[in-house]
Amino acid sequence: MNNIVLAGSLEFLSLGEVLQLLGSIGSTGILRITSKYAWNPGLIYLLNGNPVNASVDSLSGIEAVYSLFGWTEGDFEFTLEQVETENVIKKSRMEIILDSLRMLDDGVIKKLGPVSFDKISDSSGKSATISIIKGPLVDYMYVVDEEEFTDGQEIVMEGKHGNWIWVILEGVVEIIKKTAHGPVTILRIGDGAFIGSIASFLMGGSVRSATVVANGNVQLGVMDLKRLSIDFSCLSDEFKEIVLSLDKRLKQVTERAVGINIDYDRIDRLIKDNKPIVKQGEAEDKIYIILEGEAWIVRYTDNKHVMLANLCKGDVFGHVPFFDTGHEPFSASVYGSNDLEVRTVNPEDLRNEYNHLPSIFKNIVEDVATCISVTTRLACKYIKEQ
Repeated sequence: MNNIVLAGSLEFLSLGEVLQLLGSIGSTGILRITSKYAWNPGLIYLLNGNPVNASVDSLSGIEAVYSLFGWTEGDFEFTLEQVETENVIKKSRMEIILDSLRMLDDGVIKKLGPVSFDKISDSSGKSATISIIKGPLVDYMYVVDEEEFTDGQEIVMEGKHGNWIWVILEGVVEIIKKTAHGPVTILRIGDGAFIGSIASFLMGGSVRSATVVANGNVQLGVMDLKRLSIDFSCLSDEFKEIVLSLDKRLKQVTERAVGINIDYDRIDRLIKDNKPIVKQGEAEDKIYIILEGEAWIVRYTDNKHVMLANLCKGDVFGHVPFFDTGHEPFSASVYGSNDLEVRTVNPEDLRNEYNHLPSIFKNIVEDVATCISVTTRLACKYIKEQ
């Protein structure tokens, strides 16, 4: 095949990592997966980075994708080509990956070939149940220094001021949030992921929203804040608003994940008194920036409505084509206040700008979006257990 642009071993890049990579650059084509333990190859069809259909043996659609996550030994090839197939997969890319990893860990997905998994233990010796989020490849052009931390050492303390941003060069850290019942581990992040946010250095020493602790020995790269600031100033106003709105969403979803500020009565009133502007599960190709009023991101799951974020002036919602937060439109609705005023943004203009961004900003946006998706699942799990 002359159009093969990516190929390798699943022992080097897992299927989840391959899908994240292809999704981050909005690829359209066919991912072909082979294994010495299977008679036939598996095929996943991607449109603008999102799986729209799949097939392997007698399985098709989402069930075929789930099955292929059990192929932990094998090879993959991705070809750039037009995809002419019905869009039968309605879940977002990150939801598919997270669901598949959970089902694989729970034994729901059949593992093809000999497989072993290493568990990471927390400070109490208990086995970790939270997936480790890894970021994209590190852009060393923005790394000005390196720091090392030992197991259990605090890197950032919740409530303290600071504006440094690090990228994890090697190792795993835990993101921990204070609650009335003690500290709760929200995320575990690894190589390529970022500690800190764009908003923190723009505001000149903002208050840290969580504690970060080394899980084992960790090597961090200190980011060049001056260069980041200069590059950020060159972004369009629309793209700046997207980046800052993403940062705000992550902080709010993190609060929901540990049970902070959950007003169930308000959620019920909101659903009763308003109609969704963007409806969960339905096609939506518009991007909106709020001019006046408020909007709420609400997911319906397990017969419950879960409020994930409260947006206001300057925030962005809709279907942003180049990253996946696991929110609207596929996995959440957007409700608006009576005085809500918005303006639309051309998705193609934003995609073109995204394609020409410095790699560091692509990496940061992708990393924040992934953290939002994972933390959203924790928030829904918390509310389900109430």
